[in-house]
Amino acid sequence: MRRGPGHGRCGTEGHGRRYGRDGGFHGPRESGRGPGRHGGRSGLGRFFAHGDLRLVILHLIAEKPSHGYEIIKDIEQRVGGAYSPSPGVIYPTLTLLEEIGQVTVSAAEGGRKLHAITDQGRAFLEANRLALDALLERMAAAGRAGEASPPPQVLRAMENVKLAVRLRLSRGPLTADEADEIAAALDAAALSVERS
Repeated sequence: MRRGPGHGRCGTEGHGRRYGRDGGFHGPRESGRGPGRHGGRSGLGRFFAHGDLRLVILHLIAEKPSHGYEIIKDIEQRVGGAYSPSPGVIYPTLTLLEEIGQVTVSAAEGGRKLHAITDQGRAFLEANRLALDALLERMAAAGRAGEASPPPQVLRAMENVKLAVRLRLSRGPLTADEADEIAAALDAAALSVERS
């Protein structure tokens, strides 16, 4: 199936239909809503249309039994930190997957709930393999883009330095000693970065 931009679907059939509580597809999707639209940064949650995040979570559990925090971190890592689903999205989705028989829950070390996929869950993944593969490719592309960009903490620090210099210069002309002191601090920072 050809997938247009911004039209991620959870199934291999049923255009404009959404994934329901019973594991099937029902009715038109609600535009601009759905689990993947909450708790993300930079608006990238939009590549998770209604039901898509549920399919990704099920896939991650199929790879290895997991608890909620592991799933959040796994998704965040796969998209290069561009999106991080909130616990308020992940945990209700896990409960739903248990209710519809696609995962089972057992107690893990530390009292966390460990989720494992069922045969019914695996059958659902296979029935939606094309949609899942497209989702995973979008996530991988976001991850590659994230790797190509400087880490956010580095960008923040760079902006802090530029702002500090602009603010100091705006207070009036520098004396020769002040200019030398600022230049020396910037040179030292540059040398430290080069050596890191």
